[in-house]
Amino acid sequence: MIPIAEIGAGAAAAIHTLITDVDDTVTTDGVLTASAYAALEQLRGAGLRVIVTTGRPAGWCDHIARMWPVDAVIGENGAVCFWYDRAKRRLATRHSLSGERLHAHRDRIQEVAEEVLRSVPGTALASDQFCRLYDLAIDYCEDVPRVGDEGVDSIVRIMEDAGMTAKVSSIHVNGWFGGYDKLSMSKDVMRDLFGIDLDRDRARFIYAGDSPNDAPMFGHFPFSVGVANVRDYAGRMDALPKYVTAARSGEGFSELASVLIAMRRRADA
Repeated sequence: MIPIAEIGAGAAAAIHTLITDVDDTVTTDGVLTASAYAALEQLRGAGLRVIVTTGRPAGWCDHIARMWPVDAVIGENGAVCFWYDRAKRRLATRHSLSGERLHAHRDRIQEVAEEVLRSVPGTALASDQFCRLYDLAIDYCEDVPRVGDEGVDSIVRIMEDAGMTAKVSSIHVNGWFGGYDKLSMSKDVMRDLFGIDLDRDRARFIYAGDSPNDAPMFGHFPFSVGVANVRDYAGRMDALPKYVTAARSGEGFSELASVLIAMRRRADA
């Protein structure tokens, strides 16, 4: 991984969209700091489109889309997208599955949750499970003492044996039924909301993340960056980011924003 300061003015100037994870990428120990929030505002002020993509629930996405300086927020690892249409003064949404299919999955999700909690001591339902529509989130270190790698692997195995897609974030293991993920919804959102082909234009995007569930995004984008804590998961990831910040979590995100903005100004000078 290369220090983010080496991205270069030409590359930074060509980027028109930043897509970012939330937990432990924009936030620090669960808190959205003033500097990280300011970084989001500064990125948009510099002319960049900002898309948030997270494993957090649909209920959080309503708030983020309305209150944060972002263009759209993808939640539950690609299940839903929320954006606030300021011209029409209303919230808009996009869903990966029909309401009928969503309803059909709920009983099975409950069964998997019960099996995980019974089989993997120390785990708990994520505190935000109540405002999720699509997925199951198992807490392995947010509000419970950290469960070791063996326990995390067991959660993943139980979910996958049940036919779920399972992804490990820095705080939860998320599981869901369906073939969508952060990348597939990002492609749909860029095409339908902004008229951009993400595959064809991917050299003009940069993705920021920190944990194993970001690996597909790291692998897809030639300009991807991990905040420094991504190194904690280096041995558990299928793809690593090209660049890395010196600082961890939200301070690393602020560092990324500062570098991008400074490099873009240098290119314009």
